[in-house]
Amino acid sequence: MISVVTLWLIVTVCFFLLRLLPGNPFASTTLMTQETLDRMMAYYGLDQPLWKQYLTYMGNLLQGNFGYSLKYARRSVNYVIASTFPVSAQLGIQALCFGIPVGLLLGILAAKLRGRAVDTGINVFVIVCTAVPTFIIAALLQYFLGLKLKLFPVAQWKDFSYTILPTLCLSLGTISGYARSMRTLMLEVDRQDYLKTAKAKGLGPVRIVVFHQIRNAIIPMITNLGTEIAGMLMGSYVIEKIFSIPGMGAYFVDSIQGLDYTMVMGLVIFQAVIVIAANFIVDLLYGIIDPRIRVR
Repeated sequence: MISVVTLWLIVTVCFFLLRLLPGNPFASTTLMTQETLDRMMAYYGLDQPLWKQYLTYMGNLLQGNFGYSLKYARRSVNYVIASTFPVSAQLGIQALCFGIPVGLLLGILAAKLRGRAVDTGINVFVIVCTAVPTFIIAALLQYFLGLKLKLFPVAQWKDFSYTILPTLCLSLGTISGYARSMRTLMLEVDRQDYLKTAKAKGLGPVRIVVFHQIRNAIIPMITNLGTEIAGMLMGSYVIEKIFSIPGMGAYFVDSIQGLDYTMVMGLVIFQAVIVIAANFIVDLLYGIIDPRIRVR
C-alpha cells in the first residue's frame, strides 16, 4: 500500500511540475505556424484544462499506456522503454556484478593492510576514480585499450566485446565508492567487543573476518543499494553518448530538454517502479544477511 501511494505521489508531483516549466514541447519548431501549433496542442490534448489532462493521463496510465512521444513522431513511450531498457539494464547489471565485488574486496584489503603500500595504492585509486570526470576516464580507456592496444572496440553495441569498455568505465564509480565505504566500516567493526570475544574463543582469522567482520560491516552499505541498482539500470547519459550505446539515458536527458511531457513521465514512472522494487528487495536482504533483522 505504501508503495502504491508513493508511486501516485511521484506521478502527481512530476505531472504538475512539468506543466509549470516555461514554454511548450513545440516551441523549438520555428517553421510551425500558429495554426499548426494550435492543432498539435489540440491533438495531444495540451489545450485542455490541467485537471482534465491529469485525469486523462491517469486513466491511460492505469491501462499501462504511457502515451506517445511529443518529439519522436509515431513513437510510443512504451516502445522506447521496451527497446532501450534491455540495453541499459545489461550494461548496468554488468557494471554492478563487476564493481560491487571488486570494490568490497579492495575495501577489505585496504582495511586489513592498513598503513601499508597496498592500502596507500587503493586509496590513491579511489581518489583518482572519484575526482576524474567519467568522460575523461572513458576517453582514456578508448584511446589506450581500444585504439593503441586494440583489445576492445571503442564504440557501438553489437556483441559482448563491445560492452567491456563501457562496463569497466561505468563500474569505476561503484568500485571506488564501495572500496572507500568498506574500508571505513571494516575499521569501525574491528574495534567492537564481539570481535575481541571471537578472538578469545580461538576462532581462526579467516572465520572472524568472513562471518563476523565482513558480515557486520556490509549491513550499512545495503541501504543505498536499491537506489544505486535503479540508477544503473536506467542507463548513463555520458557513457551511452561516448560509446554510442542505444540505451535509455539519452532519451531521459533529451526529453527533459525538449519538454517531451509524455516521455519524461513514462521514464520517471518506470524508474520509480524499479526503485520501489529494488528497495523492497533490499529490505529482504537485511533479514538474510543478519537474522536479527526481520521484515514483517
